[in-house]
Amino acid sequence: MTEPERILSFRVPWTDDDGNIQHNRGWRVEFNSALGPYKGGLRFHPTVDLGLLKFLGFEQIFKNALTGLPMGGGKGGSDFDPKGKSDNEVRRFCQSFMTQLYRYLHPSTDVPAGDIGVGGREIGYMYGQYKQLTNRHGEAVLTGKSILFGGSNIRPEATGYGCVYIAKIAIKNKLQRSLSGSRCAISGGGNVAQYAAEKLLEYGAKIITISDSDGVLIFDKGMTKSDLELFFEAKQEKRLRLQSIEDKVSSGRYVPNESPWSLDDIKYDFAFPCATQNEIDGPMVSRLIKNGCLGFFEGANLPISLEGQQVIRSSPNEIYIPGKAANAGGVGVSGLEMAQNAQRLQWKREDVDSKLQEMMSSIYDQMEQHQGDNGSLETGANRAGFIKVANAMRELGLIW
Repeated sequence: MTEPERILSFRVPWTDDDGNIQHNRGWRVEFNSALGPYKGGLRFHPTVDLGLLKFLGFEQIFKNALTGLPMGGGKGGSDFDPKGKSDNEVRRFCQSFMTQLYRYLHPSTDVPAGDIGVGGREIGYMYGQYKQLTNRHGEAVLTGKSILFGGSNIRPEATGYGCVYIAKIAIKNKLQRSLSGSRCAISGGGNVAQYAAEKLLEYGAKIITISDSDGVLIFDKGMTKSDLELFFEAKQEKRLRLQSIEDKVSSGRYVPNESPWSLDDIKYDFAFPCATQNEIDGPMVSRLIKNGCLGFFEGANLPISLEGQQVIRSSPNEIYIPGKAANAGGVGVSGLEMAQNAQRLQWKREDVDSKLQEMMSSIYDQMEQHQGDNGSLETGANRAGFIKVANAMRELGLIW
């Protein structure tokens, strides 16, 4: 189970705006298909290498198992950095990347999606190249597509919404309180952070921070709906850094070269790390708990380091929902997008949102059922995903 079924490695040549040929490396780790076709995102970031993708792909196996949908686990990407590139350079890179990868994709084999550095723009460019190469349309070989050509309602929002849905359930069950009025910290500036913020505001939470790789924007009085709209505009339309909106938001102050987790003087009730892996280390977790943080909900993939996880485990009253459960809503709605593509249908927004809420509730139930007498929600998530995959592999004759 710990060894991928297949690893694809390839070079990706592309031409920059000055006419120079550039090269990057690309990978696709097809980790485990016991439950269904390989499913997992593509990440474009200079830190991407094979080791990172194997780590993320292994985690993806059990995340997908928790959704209850027939999806195996995989991960892919490139060390290409979209940051600072023109639209044309990103387009040329995406087209070259798909030229190398397309022959290995099929709705019954491998269905990638987006991740860090791969949003709707990049998915669109890659799907367009796939259509050019194959003369086929309507196949679910990528998810996260535009609603114009086979995408699903709620897919961009799904990871952030799902994280808040499961947090709401856990907070109610474990603490007998609601999100309304709670001080919440969010890290990250991508889709997950954006839509987690939107749903938290809807539930009446007080959002204290958002961030990007350059620094953190702090809302001493809480983020407002107009602040959220400026956040969306900066990140979705203008692709700006958060510092550029400091003077426009209602109560925001920008602190460069910091994150929500490195600040000493701000207290949060709940933490929603939605940026990247290992963004919260052990001392940060200790400080957050000391300052009154009651729960951690991983919107990103493993944003809390191993040391940080150990600190949480030594604090039995803390709520900790790991990424394989907390952010499973994204891949869950990707699975629903595959179902809609197979039916040649597009479901209504409210129908997809209802299925997402049911899915996150089911994941929480699985965690509780498998946590054992002295276990935690984290233990329950790990056990539930592992047992499902192991049983499938045994019945398929892959292990004995």
